[in-house]
Parts: sequence; structure tokens; C-alpha cells
Amino acid sequence: MSKPNLHIAIGILLHHGKVLVGWREASQHQGNKHEFPGGKVEEGETPVEACRREMYEEVGIGLHDWQAFDFIRHEYDDVIVNLHLFQAAVPDELLNEIQPPWAWYSRDQLLDLNFPKANKAMLKRLYWQRYIKISDDLSALAQISEQQLMYWRTEAAPEKIKDLAECNINLLDKLIVNIELWKQLNSIQQQGIGAVHLKQLQCMQLKKGDLKIGCRYLAACHDLISALHAQSIGCDAILLSPVLPTETHPDAPALGWEQFEMIAAPLDIPVFALGGMKQDNLIDAQQHKGYGVAGVRFF
Repeated sequence: MSKPNLHIAIGILLHHGKVLVGWREASQHQGNKHEFPGGKVEEGETPVEACRREMYEEVGIGLHDWQAFDFIRHEYDDVIVNLHLFQAAVPDELLNEIQPPWAWYSRDQLLDLNFPKANKAMLKRLYWQRYIKISDDLSALAQISEQQLMYWRTEAAPEKIKDLAECNINLLDKLIVNIELWKQLNSIQQQGIGAVHLKQLQCMQLKKGDLKIGCRYLAACHDLISALHAQSIGCDAILLSPVLPTETHPDAPALGWEQFEMIAAPLDIPVFALGGMKQDNLIDAQQHKGYGVAGVRFF
């Protein structure tokens, strides 16, 4: 006998670095677990229409502007679920309309919650380590800690593709590569890569719907306009630079922490401070609405 095959629309609701999470009652499928808001796609509905309806019925807020986030198919012992995931930012004026038992959790806290197995991939994408090491040496990937990701700053040359093919595939989820290099990888490598890096100009040339669904993107930004654009097209996080003066670019005007906070404060996705960073600057970044820090020299 074939298993039921359900299509479910799920909303990833974001607000200033936090994610909205609820609790499934014991009587529900995969009960006594945490959950993101959502529900079954009804006949005649598109997934995004179902997402809008479910957010209004379950959470109590009406949002029109949704960004496609991912599609996940997972087979349980008793049912097959097709998860259509969308994300949206919740403005301040709607916060008081959110109904219990929904609550906001930091991305770090998500890892400690008890979600259904089908949510594993989306949790992995939502969580970011606090430190990003920048290096042109791929072998450094094997030495980074559990609290770090690594951006391999290199060109998309044939020999680099070969180097990456010889890399331990189990380490790829901690690696960030530029989009030109990522496009030349095979599908298995692309799926394994932790994030795709976009330069500011590349990001500004893209519009909503251009990013590949299910792929995590990190955009380099230098001002508020580019940062807001990166969020609007579905980027997952931002590298904001230069925050402090750097030895490599001494003539580049630094933002300073006050300007950094002005850019980071209105965003709902993680912002990493880059430029003149040391490891203990993580505290400074977090005090000024940042999520983490990135750098070359201090790692």
C-alpha cells in the first residue's frame, strides 16, 4: 500500500536575527516537537498561496512578500512530505499580532530544539557559525574549528576545480566559494558547498527570483543600499566592510562601528563585520547589531 504523499507550505519568519518557532501537539503527526508555521497545500492553491493563508490562520499576521527558500522531500515510515519553504521578514508593527504559542529564537538556539527529521536541512541553512576565516589556501579548511566557516578567496581556474575535487567532501559544508567557481562544480559539489559568495556588483545585478532555491548565499556589501538589496533578493547573510582600517587597503575609508550599526540594525539576516577584525571584535560586532566577524589575519 502506497504512503500518503503530502505537500506542505512552511514559512520561515525572520525578525532582526531571530526565527519564529512553535510547538506541535502530541496528537499531530511528528507531535511533541518544535515546528515552523505552515500547513497542507489545499486543492487549487499554489504553495505560496498556502503559505500566506497558513501564516494568517496559524500565526495571525498577513504577509504578501515571500521569498522562495527551499524545497525538501522527506519520507517517514508512514508518510511522504514535500516541504515548500518560503521566508519573509516580519515588520515591527506586526509583532503584537503574533498569536501564542509562537516565539522568537536565535539561530544558535534552533540547534537545541527538537524538530522533525525533515527539518534538518533547513536548520543547517539557518544556522551560521560566528567566525568566517578568509584564506587563499584550501588546505586551511581542514584546520578550522567548529565555530568557523572558511571563504576560499581564489579565482575560478581549472586547477582550482581540481583542488576542490580532491578536497574531503565532508568538509565542503564549512566552505564558502565565489559564484564563478561554484557554477563550474558538479551538482554533488554544489549541494555540499556551505555558501556561495557574491561581490557587491554581482549582487546588485540580481533581482528577486534569480538565486537558486536551496542554495545559501553570502553577499559582500559596503553600504545600506546594497545590504537591503541583498536581503530583498533572498541572500542569507552579509559581509559588511570595511569596518575598521586595514593593512591591505589602507586608503579605503572605514565605516566605523556607528555606521556599521546603522546598516546592520534594519536587517533581518546575519551581518558579519569585515575589515580590521580581531577575534575579540566579535563582542563589538554583536553590540552593534552584527552577528559575527570575518577576517584573514586573526584566524
